[in-house]
Amino acid sequence: MVSSCCLDQLNLLSTDDFRVMNRIPRVMKVSGVISDFGEDQQAMPRKRVIIVSNQLPLRAWRDSVSNEWCFEFDENDLLALLRDAFPPDTEVRYVGTLKADVDTADQEEVAQVLHDKFSCETIFLPVDMRNEFYHGFCKHYLWPLFHYMMPMTGNDGGRFDRSQWMAYVSANRIFADKVLEVTDRDDEDEDHVWVHDYHLMALPTFLRRRSNRVKLGFFLHSPFPSSDMYKTLPVRDEILRALLNCDLIGFHTFDYARHFLSSCRRILGLHSESNRGHIALEYYGRTVTIKILPAGIHMGQLESMMSEESTLRMAKELKHKYEGKIMMVGVDDLDLFKGIPQKFSAMGELLETNQELRGKVVLVQITNPARSLGRDVQQLLDEANSIAKEVNNKYGEPGYQPIVFLKGPVTTQEKLAYYAVAEFCVVTPVRDGMNLVPYKYTVCRQGCPALDKALGVDENSPPKNSVIIVSEFIGCSPSLSGAIRVNPWNIDEMANAMYRAIDLSETEKHLRHEKHYKYISSHDVAYWARSFDQDLVRACRDHYHKRYWRVGLGLAFRLVALEPNFRKLLGDTLNSAYKKTSSRLILLDYDGTMMPPTSVNKGPSHEVISVLNRLCDDPKNIVFIVSGRDRDTLSKWFSSCEKLGIAAEHGYFTRWTRDSAWETYRSVDLSWKEVVEPIMQLYMEATDGSCIENKESAVVWHHQDADPDFGLFQAKELHDHLENVLANEPVVVKRGQHIVEVKPQGLSKGIVAENLISSMRSKGKSPDFLLCIGDDRSDEDMFESIARSSANPTLPAIAEIFACTVGQKPSMAKYYVDDIVEVIGLLRGIPEATVQPN
Repeated sequence: MVSSCCLDQLNLLSTDDFRVMNRIPRVMKVSGVISDFGEDQQAMPRKRVIIVSNQLPLRAWRDSVSNEWCFEFDENDLLALLRDAFPPDTEVRYVGTLKADVDTADQEEVAQVLHDKFSCETIFLPVDMRNEFYHGFCKHYLWPLFHYMMPMTGNDGGRFDRSQWMAYVSANRIFADKVLEVTDRDDEDEDHVWVHDYHLMALPTFLRRRSNRVKLGFFLHSPFPSSDMYKTLPVRDEILRALLNCDLIGFHTFDYARHFLSSCRRILGLHSESNRGHIALEYYGRTVTIKILPAGIHMGQLESMMSEESTLRMAKELKHKYEGKIMMVGVDDLDLFKGIPQKFSAMGELLETNQELRGKVVLVQITNPARSLGRDVQQLLDEANSIAKEVNNKYGEPGYQPIVFLKGPVTTQEKLAYYAVAEFCVVTPVRDGMNLVPYKYTVCRQGCPALDKALGVDENSPPKNSVIIVSEFIGCSPSLSGAIRVNPWNIDEMANAMYRAIDLSETEKHLRHEKHYKYISSHDVAYWARSFDQDLVRACRDHYHKRYWRVGLGLAFRLVALEPNFRKLLGDTLNSAYKKTSSRLILLDYDGTMMPPTSVNKGPSHEVISVLNRLCDDPKNIVFIVSGRDRDTLSKWFSSCEKLGIAAEHGYFTRWTRDSAWETYRSVDLSWKEVVEPIMQLYMEATDGSCIENKESAVVWHHQDADPDFGLFQAKELHDHLENVLANEPVVVKRGQHIVEVKPQGLSKGIVAENLISSMRSKGKSPDFLLCIGDDRSDEDMFESIARSSANPTLPAIAEIFACTVGQKPSMAKYYVDDIVEVIGLLRGIPEATVQPN
C-alpha cells in the first residue's frame, strides 16, 4: 500500500503559489500493492520538459520499522527545484537512476510509483555496469580530468580503462532508450529534453540517431578543462561529436565555454561565430548554440525554510553560542577539489600574523558526505583533521576553538542557521563548477521577518550585511562582483583576504551585500530555467525548414541538415541529361575536388588525367579546371591534356586549350603587392607554421600549420592591418579557411563561370548542359553565379544544370557527392563520345 507521511515537514513550497506541488505528497511509502491516491486525472499539458540526469533528485530510504520504501524530493538538489521554475502549464518529468539499491523484485513497483506520483522515469542499471560507469569512468577518470587532475596511476582513478568507457557508452544508451519511451507520443515535437552533466555526454548521439527534430539541450555543471587538458582524453573526439548532436549546450561561465570551443577548434577544426550576442558552431549544416548562464537558487524555497521553527531555534542558539565572536562559515562537499586543507591553513596563518584575533575569530566548516569512494577521500579527511587539530591546539583555549569542523550529514535547516549568523562566508575550492553556497548565504543574511524576529533584528538594527571570500576558480565567482576573490593555492593571500574582510567598514559590507542580493534575487532558478528553455526554442526554430541525413556509425554519428531541394547527384540522372544535350560546359575545381587536400603529392593522378582527356575528346564538351593555383603549376600538371581549359588564380588567367594563349582577366595595377609582401613577411616571421604564397595576381598568407588559436588571432590582425593600409587600393582583402588573401577587386570563380558561358554564347554554342563541381567557399561563387544566370529571363536558358558540391553541407549547389572518389566515379561513368561515320 502507498501512503503519505510527514507532509508538513521540510515543505519545499515557497510563499509563491506553486500549484503543481499541491497535488504531490511530500513523502511517500511503497509496500506491496500500489493503490490509487484518488487524485483527479488531468489532461497532459501541451508542453513537456524532460530533465535527464544520472540520478533522480529524490531521497530514497527504507523505513526502519515497516521496511517500506520512502521517497521525497531532495531540496538540496538543483534539478529538484526545476519543477517549480517553469510555467504552471508545463509538465516536468525526470529521467534517471535512484540514489539507492532496490531489489529486482521491487523495481517495477517502485518505478510505477515514481512515475505516477513524482513524474519520474526510473532507470535500474545492472550493478556491474553502474560501478564501471559511475564509480569507474565518471568519478575516477572523467571527473578528476575535468577538474584538471591528470589521470596518472598515482591516484585512485588510474589510467583510461576501455571497459569503463564501454560501460559509460552502454549506460548512456540505456538512458537514451528511456527518454525515447517518454517522448513516444503524437505531439512529441513539444517535448524539450534537457540533459545534465558529464555523466551523460554520449547520450545526445543515441537520442539524435532516432529522433531528428527532438529539442535537445545539454548543460554541464562541472568545469570544462582547457583544450590541452581535454586532449589527453583518448575518446575526446567521440565526446565532442556526441555533444554537438545537441541544439543547445550550456555552461556556467565563459571560461568553461571558451575551453569547449577551443577543443572543438583544435580537435575537430570547427570555428564559432557570434551572432547578435549568441555564440554558435556550424556543424554539418546544423547550428549548435553555446549558452553561458550561471545557475540560480530557489528564493521561495529558501525563504520558506528560513521561517521553519527548527531553523529559527538553531539560529537563535548559534547567535547566543557565538556571541562576541567573529564567525566565518564554509560549506563544502568532501572531495579533493574543495580546498578544505588550504582553507584551514589560511585560518592558521591569519591567527599567526594577527594576534589580536586569537580567541575572537571562528571558522565553522561544514562538509557534506563524499559522493565517491576511494583512498583520496580518506586522505583528504585525514589531512584536514590534522591541520584543524594543529591550529586548534596552538591557538585554542578553554571554550574557544578557532576551527569547528562539522562532518556531515548536516540538515539544511542547520546550514541555513549558520548562514544567517555568520558574518563571512569562505568558499575557496581549487576547482569547482557553479557552487551555490555563496548565493544561499547571501539570501540568509538578508533574512525574513520570522528570522529577523528570532535574531532580534528590528528597524533600529544596522543595515543587513555580508562578505564573501570566494575562489577565482569556481563558477559563481564572475557573478559575485562584490566578493573578495582569492587564489586558494596562495595561503598568505587567503589569510590576508580574511583579515581584509574583517577590517571592512559596516557601510562597505552593506554595499557588497546589497549588490549581491540584487543579482541573486533577480537571477534565480526560474530565470536560469526559462532563459535556457527560450534559447532552446530559438536554437530549434529551423528544424522544419531542412531535410536531415544520418551519417556515420557509433559515436561518429552525426545529423546532416540540408536544404529541402538539396540531393545527391546520381550517375543515371547525370548521364540521362548528358546524352540529350549537344553543347556542354564542365567546370571542375581541383584541390578538394579532383585531389584530396591532405595528399602530400598535390599533382593529378594518372586516373584524373585519363578521365579529363576522355571528357575533352568529346567535341560537344568544353572542360575547364577552375583553380586558385598559379598558372605555371597548373600548366605543368596538365601538360598532357591537350584540349583541357584552365582558369588559374580564380580566373585571373584563362586559356581554352594547352596550345592557346593565356588571357588576362583585365589589365590591373599590381604595385600594391610591394606594400602587402613586407607586411605578410612580418606576420610569417612572428607566426610559426605560417607561409606566404606569392601568385602573379594575388598574395596569400597561409596559417594552416600554425597553432589554431594563435593562427586565427594573427589572421584577424593581419586582415585588419591590410584593410587599413590598402583602403584606397582596387583590391579585396579576404579571410578564408586558414588564409588571408589580397587580390584584385571583382576577381572570383563566379566571374569565370559567367565569362565562359558568355563566350560560348557569343560563338553560337550556347550551352544546354552545365556541370560544375567544387568543394570550398570559392566554389560557392560559381554556384551562385550559375543560379543567378539561370534565373535571369533575359538570358538563354540552359536546359540541364548540375551544380554539385563535395560533401553533405550547406551550399548554393543543388546537388552533392560524398567525396572525391564519387567525383571521379561520376566523371568516369559519363558516356564516351560517339564516333560519327565519315
